[in-house]
Amino acid sequence: MTVPAPRVPGLVELLDRVERAVAASLTPATSAQGVSRDGWRVLLMLARGGGRSMGEIASHTALPAPTATRVVDRLVADGHAYRQNDPVDRRRVLVHLAAGGREVVERVCGSIERRVGTALGAVRTPERVQLARLLDDLANPDPE
Repeated sequence: MTVPAPRVPGLVELLDRVERAVAASLTPATSAQGVSRDGWRVLLMLARGGGRSMGEIASHTALPAPTATRVVDRLVADGHAYRQNDPVDRRRVLVHLAAGGREVVERVCGSIERRVGTALGAVRTPERVQLARLLDDLANPDPE
């Protein structure tokens, strides 16, 4: 007796394919810059500005605290980030994006944006804006 395959909703399959396409684009681009995918996530977070605590970094990247520390240690050693005492609470250390990290973010983002721009070349601007909004909504759902 064979068990029927579960029904996979089209959206779930599409999201899986998109995730694999993103990984296929990002992994070579970040690797070429000597940055791991976890390191890339930290760099993106730091690129939004302001210093971040290790707790914020671990939470945002969904990394266990020891792993987040190792990732940040590597970014600091490579000149992509630096640590500095929090000016408000001297007991707290914040991680900031260094000039080398900013350069990595700009190079990787530029590379990916060119690739996506080529892939979406036939899509008109209003549809691109709508797609960007939909992706943003998907990435940042309203808490209910």
